[in-house]
Amino acid sequence: MAGVKRLLSFLLPALALFCLDGRAAPRAAECLIPSKPGGAMYLTCRLAQAALADSPGAPQLALRYLPGGVGAVAWHTLASRRRAEPDTLVAFSGGSILNLAQGKFGKASAADVRWVAAFGTDYGMIAVPANSPYGSLRDLVEALRRDPKRVVIGMSGTIGSQDWIKMALLVRQAGIDPRQMRFVALEGGGEQFVAMQAGHVQAVSGDTSEALLYAGAANVKVLAVLSERRLPGKLAGIPTAREQGYDVVWPVIRGVWMGPGVADADYLRWVAAFARMESSPGFARLREEAGLYPFSLTGDALRLHVERSIETYDRQARDFNLRRR
Repeated sequence: MAGVKRLLSFLLPALALFCLDGRAAPRAAECLIPSKPGGAMYLTCRLAQAALADSPGAPQLALRYLPGGVGAVAWHTLASRRRAEPDTLVAFSGGSILNLAQGKFGKASAADVRWVAAFGTDYGMIAVPANSPYGSLRDLVEALRRDPKRVVIGMSGTIGSQDWIKMALLVRQAGIDPRQMRFVALEGGGEQFVAMQAGHVQAVSGDTSEALLYAGAANVKVLAVLSERRLPGKLAGIPTAREQGYDVVWPVIRGVWMGPGVADADYLRWVAAFARMESSPGFARLREEAGLYPFSLTGDALRLHVERSIETYDRQARDFNLRRR
C-alpha cells in the first residue's frame, strides 16, 4: 500500500489544479497537461515538478490543465498563439506522436514544436473491474470473438488512438475485425477508470502508470501488460500479452515539449535542466513512484527518436487505413 499511497500523492493535487481560475496570471514556469485530471499526462508534469524541486538551482514548475482533442488544443495553442513562451512546457506521450503520424493535429508535423526531454516509458495494459467474469486476456478476447458488440471498451481518444490500436492489434490476432469493436471515446486515463467503475464500460485499454493509480484499491483487475517481459514492482504478477498468446508490445514514452518560437538559449536551458534532473540521485525513485520505467532522452536525441517513431506509426496507420492525409 505504501507504493499506492505515494502514487496517489502525485494524483491528489489534480482536483485543486482543475479548479484554478484560467484568467489568473501565469507563473514564471508551467507544465501544461493536455488532458483532464487523473491520467498519465498529469503524472508526467507532476514528475517533472517533483524532480526539478529536488534538483538544486532548477526552475520550479506550476501545473495547469489545457485539455481538448486528446492533446490537439494544447498543440495548436502553443504552436500558434503561444509559440515563443520561454518557460511553458507541454506534456506528451507516445499517443501524441501517434496523433501526429495520423494527421490528427491537422497539417502539423514533429518539426512544429521543440522536443525537450523524455523522462521515462510506460506500457499499454488491459484492465477490467475486479468483479469481472473475465479472468485473463484470453477470456476477454474470446468474449469479443463471440460477440464484438457485447463488451464496451473505454479508450482515450477515438478510432486510431493508441488505446484503440492496442486493442485492434490484440483482436486482429484472434481473427476479429477491429472496426467491429464497441468502444467509448474518453479524454484521458482518469475518465476511463471513472467510466469503468460507474459501469459504463466493461474493460479499459490504457497504460500501466494509470493502472497503478487504481489497481491498489482492489477494484480493478489488470489482465495483461503490453511489455516485452513482466514488469517489476506492483505489477510483477501480471502476465504479458505475449505470455497469453498475443504478440503485442506497446511502450509509451512520456516527456515534454515547447513552442516552436522559443529562443535557442531558453530551449537549451530547459534541455540542460532536465538532463541534470535525470542524472540526479533521487530521480529514479521519483520516476518509479510515478509508475514509469527507465527511458531518458533530451534535445536532438529526443527529436530524432520522435521522427523515427512517426515513421513506425505511419506504417501502422496505413496498415489500419487510418491516415487522414
